Amino acid sequence: MARRFAVAAFVALFITSAVAYFFWRKISTSNKPPVVQPPIQYVTTAHPMNPGETLRAADLTLMNWPRTNPLNGAFVHVQDVVGRSLLYPVIPGQPILDQQLAAMGSPIGLTGEIPPGMRAIALHSDEVTGVDGFVMPGTHVDVLVTYHEGSAQVPITATVLQNVEVLAAGHQTQPDPTGKPADVDVVTLLLSPQDAEKAVLAAAQGNIHFVLRNGRDDQSAKAAPVDVSELSGGPPAHHAVVRRPGPPPPKPWVVETWMGNQRTTESFH
Repeated sequence: MARRFAVAAFVALFITSAVAYFFWRKISTSNKPPVVQPPIQYVTTAHPMNPGETLRAADLTLMNWPRTNPLNGAFVHVQDVVGRSLLYPVIPGQPILDQQLAAMGSPIGLTGEIPPGMRAIALHSDEVTGVDGFVMPGTHVDVLVTYHEGSAQVPITATVLQNVEVLAAGHQTQPDPTGKPADVDVVTLLLSPQDAEKAVLAAAQGNIHFVLRNGRDDQSAKAAPVDVSELSGGPPAHHAVVRRPGPPPPKPWVVETWMGNQRTTESFH
């Protein structure tokens, strides 16, 4: 009997210990702080932005996002979205998604660079490489045209526009970050509506040329058109004085006198 009692007591003690150990482990585990995973940093804007605006590094920042809730199409590197344009408005704290952006180089990116009241116009020229491809977005140029005036056989080169900002060179709307030049034959300029009309008319008259200028030089030069004769130091042919005939002399006053059957006339000037 004593042996059975001892066995029963041992079994009861074992079960009690097992149950106590189970609850102790459960309580110990629940008291441990949960393992916190570091957040993901997604790219967002530093201020509200509208559709059509091109994203710059100064417009962007990084925000923390729970790693347990990742977003498809979000960006973790700022340089991945610089130069792309917004299709939809965004607010700070809203991760930028790929579907919110136009493709790199999409024309919508250019519309965001045009201030209200201004226009963008693309002009073709074979002379852009004349400054070794340094006509890049953000630079300023003068626009020249070489054409024949009226029936004249001598070509004339005239400055049509001065200190015009370049919006795009070829399909590039941002300058190369390394400053590498690029030879292009189409340049997009930022113009007022009236200057855009001048540019179109000049392009229809002859060959367009671009002259690169210092970005800090905003002075307009008074340059008269030049022709071939001036290349050798001669007088400009298109500046030759044309003598026009003067007005005809006034007609004299004629006085007619009758004395009987006799008629006389006299002229007075």
